[in-house]
Amino acid sequence: MSNLNTTKYVLLVGDGMADYPIQELGGKTPLEVAQTPNMDRIAACRIGCVKTIPDDKEPGSDVANLSLLGYDPGMYHTGRAPFEAASMGVKLNPDDVAFRMNLVTLDWKSGQGILMKSHSSGDISTGEARQIVETLAQKLIKPGVKLYPGVAYRHLLVWDRGPEKAETIPPHDVLDQNMASYLNQSRQDPIPGFIRSSWEILKDHPVNMERRKNGLNEANSIWLWGQGKAPKLDLFENKYGLRGGVISAVDLLRGIGVYAGFTPIYVKGATGYLDTNYQGKAEAALEGLKDFDFIFLHVEAPDEASHNGNFREKIEAIENFDRKVVGTVIEGLKGFDDYRVMAVSDHFTPVVKRTHTSEPAPFAFASKEELASECDGPGFTEKNAQDSGLNFMKGHDLMSAFLGQS
Repeated sequence: MSNLNTTKYVLLVGDGMADYPIQELGGKTPLEVAQTPNMDRIAACRIGCVKTIPDDKEPGSDVANLSLLGYDPGMYHTGRAPFEAASMGVKLNPDDVAFRMNLVTLDWKSGQGILMKSHSSGDISTGEARQIVETLAQKLIKPGVKLYPGVAYRHLLVWDRGPEKAETIPPHDVLDQNMASYLNQSRQDPIPGFIRSSWEILKDHPVNMERRKNGLNEANSIWLWGQGKAPKLDLFENKYGLRGGVISAVDLLRGIGVYAGFTPIYVKGATGYLDTNYQGKAEAALEGLKDFDFIFLHVEAPDEASHNGNFREKIEAIENFDRKVVGTVIEGLKGFDDYRVMAVSDHFTPVVKRTHTSEPAPFAFASKEELASECDGPGFTEKNAQDSGLNFMKGHDLMSAFLGQS
């Protein structure tokens, strides 16, 4: 067990906070409009940009957060689904290929083909989704395939000797786009056909019939993507000499933590949406620091608001993150002899694009001594990060700097 006399480190990730200027906000970004006094306080000490997405990788949260934790995605990334499997306690055999399985809403009524209406089935609840996945597990039968229910719209499919190299598409990247050419293809790639096989099962599922009656988006299709085999990560403790805990409502992020050797810390009411238990996460982080040296705390809400194209909700999520998470953590850290704290956007998720992009994202970190000195510097915004001149063009190098080990 750690004690209160060692340096404590807290990494606070506001998923997808970084954004582009928005016309309705007078040409400002959500970070520029939001009230963020606590992140501003950290940024006044040190702010910069970190390139979490290598040029040859897709801009996913899996790649970005591996980078933030000090792991070179070029060496360690095999796909996002294996991390989600780890979070769910699903052990992959060497020949297993794990797929992320979204419950999505497709729209056949528009006269424009098959549109990706919602990557999350209109933010379906975990309880509703579990009923659907249980039905799919009974009826969507294929040799070597197993389904596992997750949280909300995010689930897992494990396929023994599955098509690791199949063409798959992140559903949040193609919102409102016509997916007919992908779904209707008859070539050997088995993924579109497997997706199609879910349609008849889901069409009149009781959960969907109830959602239809209430005017809500239906979970009328599965969507497979993010596949990969089990990666091999060096333990964070072996790399940096620190024992860690991970706090996130999202299986992907918890799974990265599990592979890094972190202990998952579960928080009641952590949802991954705007209504998540921000305060509870911060309090759990402070409690966790009594046992651990390092806490990785992730909040999904800003990213979800961006995928939904809702800049007002994104501003609200950022302000909640700053006040209830960053502010609570900074105040609570005063009870420890020494500490460092970082706030970071793992990647850009522009509201106008409704998906992730690869630009270097803003980060800020400070030590206890620096925060006590009331630094005088710029606030936590994309432009201030870009103007600082402090850049980590290999994202996995940032961790060593944060820990004071570089």
